Amino acid sequence: MNKISITDENGEVLELFVVEQARVNATDYILVTESEDDEAQAYILKDISGKESTEAVYEFVDDDNELEAIGKVFSELLEDTDIV
Repeated sequence: MNKISITDENGEVLELFVVEQARVNATDYILVTESEDDEAQAYILKDISGKESTEAVYEFVDDDNELEAIGKVFSELLEDTDIV
């Protein structure tokens, strides 16, 4: 798994593992975990950097409707894995 670093709203650097990525309606999303363990919590992040940026800027998806819709996309992509 690829590993990325992001800075949260408190200024803390989080190391996350990218499980899968998807593009929906011209927006890039990644599914990440805090560890490579099977029991790790998963999060969906959204690329908010815009077309002009050369570096991706991600934020946690917190809108329930968006989270549910994108969660279904990742669920289909990861259909054959044990990630729930």
